Amino acid sequence: LIKQLGKGLSPEDEIDSFAASDESALSLRYDFVQYYLPGQPTIELLALLFKEGASLRLLLTDKLHQLEAALAALNGPLSSAGLRALSTQLACPLFKLDAPVRLMPIAIAKPWGREVWYTGIEARGQSRCGDGVHSVPLPWLLSLVSRRVLGAGQQALNLLKILDPLPEPVYGDLYFELHEEKREVYVVTHVDRQSWPDGEGAIRFGFDAQVRSDFKTDDDFRQAYRQAVKNYEQVRRKIDRIFDQHRLDHTYELNQPLEASVLQAWQQKLTTELQGEEVSLRAAMNRFTHMRGLREGDVVKVPCLTPHALQHGVRTVEFQTPVYERKILSFGQKVLTQAHWDTDDAIALMSLQPEVEQALEVLEQAAGLCRENIVAFDDFQVQRITLAPGISWRIPASAAYQLLMVVAGELEIAGAGAGALRLDHEQAALLSASGGAIAIANRGQGDCIILLSQPRNTHSAAIS
Repeated sequence: LIKQLGKGLSPEDEIDSFAASDESALSLRYDFVQYYLPGQPTIELLALLFKEGASLRLLLTDKLHQLEAALAALNGPLSSAGLRALSTQLACPLFKLDAPVRLMPIAIAKPWGREVWYTGIEARGQSRCGDGVHSVPLPWLLSLVSRRVLGAGQQALNLLKILDPLPEPVYGDLYFELHEEKREVYVVTHVDRQSWPDGEGAIRFGFDAQVRSDFKTDDDFRQAYRQAVKNYEQVRRKIDRIFDQHRLDHTYELNQPLEASVLQAWQQKLTTELQGEEVSLRAAMNRFTHMRGLREGDVVKVPCLTPHALQHGVRTVEFQTPVYERKILSFGQKVLTQAHWDTDDAIALMSLQPEVEQALEVLEQAAGLCRENIVAFDDFQVQRITLAPGISWRIPASAAYQLLMVVAGELEIAGAGAGALRLDHEQAALLSASGGAIAIANRGQGDCIILLSQPRNTHSAAIS
């Protein structure tokens, strides 16, 4: 029988009641408000839960009629094999509650490349989760088991994403921007060898000390830099207006991200004089800034008020505080998300002091294991764990969810009722707050590097 969710009850209330009952299966039909979409439209979802030993299995879908028909056609009570058959038949993921959940990212187009969202939930796109074969939007799962997964007092997941710039110079360079509140941490996962043959990429990071020393005062430096940016902005606007006409001629939307090859072709159609002016003024502007080298595995902590721009062909995992604000000083393309740059405000605020590099704090060092603290913000912390081949470690039970991503190597995750979940390069999992301790092990031939993020709380560590 399909149970309709009663008024005043949440799906999680029904699941908790079912878990404590003697019933073996529950089919729950409920309305889900898509809070992340304009107008917050409602859809109907159907959750099928089944007790398998001490664990709960979950099949979640919006294919209500197909699932209802399949349940009606069953000969006898639902079984574990029958549940797996339904998952295959309806192409719906099958979850084991309290076990680690595989995150299945989505790509969001940007003018400089793309972002790959593992936990993003907003109108532009919703990250997915699943069993490695089938998937559903991540907010669907959270609508059912938010307390179990996130933990008490946790309202939402922190954002975990990858920045994946294009390999082309200029077209793959990010905005030169600063933040007043948002703090970011980058962990480099790949440097494109065609862009950077020696394996050292870069991030534009703050300002060049030698150029600063050419000016008597910091105010003189700021004013000179401001003028250089304004000079470049004039030629940038001129080119953007020409490109906007090309967009209209080719029926592109004015703020639609385009392939770099399209923009490069339009660039070649500009007059030689205009092309030369753009290159010259961009170089005059960028001479004020500092380029910091980056190699795979490097960690970059971006302080507030420090202007920065990841460069082309350098892919990074980004952790950030959930504050969505920025000020754009400049950009080598048209900014698609706003009609203006924030140059004047940003220059007045920006820090000119170079950041003093500090070694990562080592939390634990043992044979085949190194655990380091990458960052500890007010609301979350990130650790880097390096395991030698064959070495395992136990992630202690936590009162809050944890996000795990493999940066390098091959990892096996196990836990209470979890079976074995294998992850490799740039794959990630959501560890439930109710899942207990989780054992992880390096099953590859080389070192395995893992990033582990969680809301701020204290936990201990154990190694086996």
